[in-house]
Amino acid sequence: MWVVYLRLIVADDYDDMSRKAASIVAEEVRKNKKLVLGLATGSTPLGLYRELIRMHKEEGLDFSQVKIFNLDEYVGLAPTHDQSYNYFMFHNFFNHINIDKKDVHIPDGKSKDPEAFCRDYERMIDEAGGIGLQILGIGSNGHIAFNEPGSPADSKTRVVTLSAQTIKDNARFFRDQNEVPKKSISMGIGTIMKARMIILLASGKNKADAIAKTLEGPPTVNVPASLLQKHKDAIIIADKEAASKLTGKY
Repeated sequence: MWVVYLRLIVADDYDDMSRKAASIVAEEVRKNKKLVLGLATGSTPLGLYRELIRMHKEEGLDFSQVKIFNLDEYVGLAPTHDQSYNYFMFHNFFNHINIDKKDVHIPDGKSKDPEAFCRDYERMIDEAGGIGLQILGIGSNGHIAFNEPGSPADSKTRVVTLSAQTIKDNARFFRDQNEVPKKSISMGIGTIMKARMIILLASGKNKADAIAKTLEGPPTVNVPASLLQKHKDAIIIADKEAASKLTGKY
């Protein structure tokens, strides 16, 4: 038997999930104005970012001293490419809050020496004092960031090859599946697990199998998100559809 620390909050729907996550993020930012915040891209956290933008504009939520480290970036895409995660984050979040751009760190997909960049990224996180709060999404195969099934539990920021399933899942953002980059720079599972607090967001029926395996199976590298069971302060916020295949009472 293993000890599961991972907690679950079931939200009514996507908007409720986003509001619940935003309230936790806002609380952490207010408690620590110099919070080091790890962020994710993709469609799932968009509602969270919209709510944080609203809180900034209407409630004065202050990001001026917050430091950002993003999880990942496609190898080969320039920051200006409309499907790069750099473009995504600035377009959907950073351009709308009072974040200091020098405090925004996103992996460089065009780095001439990606391996050296990965080592530097780890060093920058450490020098910032480590990530205080990490936001995650989850892939349909249970991946977190671009840590595909089988990724080592102690992995650090590195170049990874994307699985066929992830390429297929992400093809909807490109004109053609063949345009999806085959590699990315990604924080490792070990890097993520060092964050002091983690929030994993999940929405929709297509995430239900992954959430069930994350919470109700043993922690295994075959379902990277399931390793969060071992983290002392990790929360899943899932809407009812994403939580629909859970058999336990949460």
